[in-house]
Amino acid sequence: MKKVRVLSIDGGGIRGILPGTILTFLERQIRQLTGNPDAKIGEYFDFVAGTSTGGILGLIMLCPDANGGYRFSAKEALDLYLDQGDEIFDVTVGEKVKRMGGLRDERYSQKELERALFTYFGETRLSEAKKPCLVTSYDIRNRTAFFLTSEKAQSDVGDFYFRDVARATSAAPTYFEPAHIYSIFGTPHTLIDGGVFANNPSLCAYAECRKLDFAAILKNENKPKMPSAKDMMIVSLGTGSVKTPYYFKEFKDAGLMKWVQPLIDIMMSGNSETVDYQLRKIYGTLPAKHSEDYYRIEPVLQNASADMDKADLQNLKALHEDGLLSVSRNQDQLNAIAKKLVEYA
Repeated sequence: MKKVRVLSIDGGGIRGILPGTILTFLERQIRQLTGNPDAKIGEYFDFVAGTSTGGILGLIMLCPDANGGYRFSAKEALDLYLDQGDEIFDVTVGEKVKRMGGLRDERYSQKELERALFTYFGETRLSEAKKPCLVTSYDIRNRTAFFLTSEKAQSDVGDFYFRDVARATSAAPTYFEPAHIYSIFGTPHTLIDGGVFANNPSLCAYAECRKLDFAAILKNENKPKMPSAKDMMIVSLGTGSVKTPYYFKEFKDAGLMKWVQPLIDIMMSGNSETVDYQLRKIYGTLPAKHSEDYYRIEPVLQNASADMDKADLQNLKALHEDGLLSVSRNQDQLNAIAKKLVEYA
């Protein structure tokens, strides 16, 4: 029996360059191992989950081409950030003043983001995803976590355009306005960034996979039906650990204005750390041959800014450099992952 290969990618705005760089390395290793110079990273995962920028990366990996193959490589996914990141997170001085840095209005217009998403995805629907997937978002009208999944997308009520799924999961409060999107059936939804409750969607991915019949979905009798932890290999990629310290003397009399940004920082990193803790405990109960199939790689921000929207050319380059450093520091682990991804195919 072959294990289900699960990829989960955290949220983190422009810091998506970091997991994008890691996935590009993994794809290159897979091509060497298989002798297939055209192999694409999406082919070597059976399920993909993503939040915010991680959701966008995941959707790019699972986008079909006109012939039913995988349209984009990991490098092409990375290029969205390196080539267009400065345009997506661009704002004039006049707009900055008008928006008061996000206090009066969202910091950025969604137009450039939506343009980029349309360029990549066009009319592709979630039901057309090459592999099962889950993308997180939050419904602010009905006050509930909203999971956009390929399973639900088999019905028009739960099916959406890729571009709208990507827009919804990346609608970070104060950065972009909420996404007002419609299902293929025509049902309206008002959604924001899934990072408000699941910045690390690995546990969501685990729960979703538990109920899926991968043998039937993938048309591969060697894959399990409703897999448990021992039947899954999970690769969880972070977008750079943020450990800005906050001191008592600075916050003992802090009000709402001062707490807003630190709270966003703490909630996002705290969620990611908690999910990692929970999955390590789950895999820690398994026999040794299975317990090593959970991987969490959290890149270190050494040269780049931790700001999710700092997309000037200098920081884009610095983020790519930090991604390459993370590859170097985790090379043995990444080589082991690449071998398993091929082995469990």
